[in-house]
Amino acid sequence: MKKKQHRTKTPKNSPKQKAISIKHPPYNMDTPNNQVLFDTQNATIDVDLSKLEKLVRFICEKFQCSDTMVHIGIVDDAGIIEVHHKFLQKDTTTDVISFDLTDEFGPEQTFQIIVNSEMALRQAEKRHHSHEAELALYITHGLLHNLGFDDILAEDAKKIHKTEDEILQAAGFGVVYHKQESID
Repeated sequence: MKKKQHRTKTPKNSPKQKAISIKHPPYNMDTPNNQVLFDTQNATIDVDLSKLEKLVRFICEKFQCSDTMVHIGIVDDAGIIEVHHKFLQKDTTTDVISFDLTDEFGPEQTFQIIVNSEMALRQAEKRHHSHEAELALYITHGLLHNLGFDDILAEDAKKIHKTEDEILQAAGFGVVYHKQESID
């Protein structure tokens, strides 16, 4: 298993999980083996959650994940800054923060992904694609980190971004990260 140098792994019963747990998920798509939960309380954009849920399921299927719970919080700049500060000691905005909350003694994988809807709007306008595609990129990026991908080294970053675009294209969002370039 790859060492995740810059990600936070927290046991299920730790105070950290409670601080970012989803209290009232308004949208819940689950199957016997997998669950996808969305919290959109602090979202600044409207998105088709069923399309994003299908994306998460597609990724889980591609990487043969079973018994997986994925919590996705869609927040604004203030929300992501709060999480960024609390867990990574940075007082800046960012696009996505992901946590692997899997209990190493249990069979279920538990991931929490927090994405910034305001940044998605800004970047989508700047890069000339939909805010939904940008948000899908953030979710894909966070989930890939939880599945062992990294982007600290240039070679690893190239691999994760290529994989993101392959997934997003196959899921119907098109090439998002390398929008102006062709995929190798």
